[in-house]
Amino acid sequence: MIFDFRLKVFYTVAQRLSFTKAAHELYITQPAVTKHIKELEQQLSTQLFKRNGNNIALTVAGKILAQYAEKIFQTYTELETELAQLNNLEAGTLHIGASTTVAQTILPKILALFKKTYPDVTFNFIQGNTDYISQLILDEKIDVAIVEGAAHSPQLAYSPFAKDEIVLVTRANNKLSKKQEISPKQLLDIPLVLREAGSGTLDVIFNALADVQINPKDLNIEIQLESSIAIKQYLLYSDTATFLSIQSVLSELKYNELSIIEIKGMEIFRTFQFIQLHGKNSKLIDLFKRFCLANYNLKGSVSV
Repeated sequence: MIFDFRLKVFYTVAQRLSFTKAAHELYITQPAVTKHIKELEQQLSTQLFKRNGNNIALTVAGKILAQYAEKIFQTYTELETELAQLNNLEAGTLHIGASTTVAQTILPKILALFKKTYPDVTFNFIQGNTDYISQLILDEKIDVAIVEGAAHSPQLAYSPFAKDEIVLVTRANNKLSKKQEISPKQLLDIPLVLREAGSGTLDVIFNALADVQINPKDLNIEIQLESSIAIKQYLLYSDTATFLSIQSVLSELKYNELSIIEIKGMEIFRTFQFIQLHGKNSKLIDLFKRFCLANYNLKGSVSV
């Protein structure tokens, strides 16, 4: 990458707020980090960090430089990618995001296959709930993402990736699991574990409940947690139920750890979607999206 290495050292320290961690990440010594920062401060005639014993913090000037450094490195990454693609479509850097369910159940395998197929492509991966990932796209922190949920932003371009079903599940062999089917109104009597606010899964669930005249405020919500993994662990040690993507419970259903409770007259389906900024596209983004579509077959993967 074409850049002043001192700026890279500064940016790494600014992100980690630690000379030691920056040295480890950059494979240089801590004295070398200190030397680069001092030289940069001398060059700019300003102090970039406030030092208080072993702790450091950015000065006002340091915060300004950190903001511009981030933009500079993003521009360099885009430059490298475009130059690489002049000679080779299958090279460059891609910043990828995914909402929690997709990140934990679908994308790991696809990313491994993608890297194996296109070893010259470098990618960074971030996960979070749908609101968080969408904001990263809007802030141009990531290039493309796959999210769940019904929310739409006019600044984002959406295209379908795969369909998914959300089911009501509980721990196998408890009193709830004996209820093979319930009415929507009976749902109000069941203690629930749900995803946190901002979750795309939660949005889809609440929309589906509204269709059967269930107000989310009337639900018996015992706790809200930030991931499917945490929710499943909670279920295994409680008499609660939850709504989860069937993709996230395939193993537990197979080994009879969780059971599905059918809700009469209610089915919850959603579409996982690619999102990116309108007008921001590249051959590498298109390559990644085509690869995802070609290497994921939802219908074949949900049978248990």
